[in-house]
Amino acid sequence: SPSQVWGYVAEGLFIDDNEVANSPVQNNAMAGDIKYRDLNGDGMINNRDQTAIGYPTVPEMNYGFGASLGWKAWDFSFFFNGVHRRSFWLDYYSVSPFFNTSGTPIGHNALAQFIADSYWSENNRNPYAEWPRLSTSIANSSNNASTNTWFMRDGAFLRLKQVELGYSLPEKLINRFGMEAFRIYATVTNLFSISKFKLWDVEMAGNGLGYPIQRGFNIGLNLTF
Repeated sequence: SPSQVWGYVAEGLFIDDNEVANSPVQNNAMAGDIKYRDLNGDGMINNRDQTAIGYPTVPEMNYGFGASLGWKAWDFSFFFNGVHRRSFWLDYYSVSPFFNTSGTPIGHNALAQFIADSYWSENNRNPYAEWPRLSTSIANSSNNASTNTWFMRDGAFLRLKQVELGYSLPEKLINRFGMEAFRIYATVTNLFSISKFKLWDVEMAGNGLGYPIQRGFNIGLNLTF
């Protein structure tokens, strides 16, 4: 598939500099960085160790379903849409705290809560922390920016795209006012989604610091004279 991503298989985070020194050579790797698997066993990590990872970035399946129901003066409709077999990758430069979105370390990026809760540090040398060591220098953290399975996430979701509830007044009542129809309704868009990914709206993909998808609420009238 043209949207299939190739990258490195992550084994965890380097616990300390001693582990870095006793592992296959990774350029610019330091304690707290992502450790990659030496797939070809040559003692070096380079593009020969990359492999197909995850699903394509373009969903292999798009689907939707809905219904419209009526009971007496009430009407109700809904529509779900979803995607399946899609992967995305957390954008290291855009999400890392203390970087701005162009990659210059001037402190523009906010510190996301999930990173604050779990990142490698000298006081917490957790090889399975959510985030590698923090840095304000792109030059000494470029190892972590390589496409890899550590930042790979499942992009599948099911979203309630729209739901609407309406009520039509009886004809006997509205005919007195010269109307043929009078309907009041309420509509909600993007009410909720179901996804394995919980950090932010899954449709935002790798950059959760961007502008989020909005939930909309509308109330309206349909009048026919």
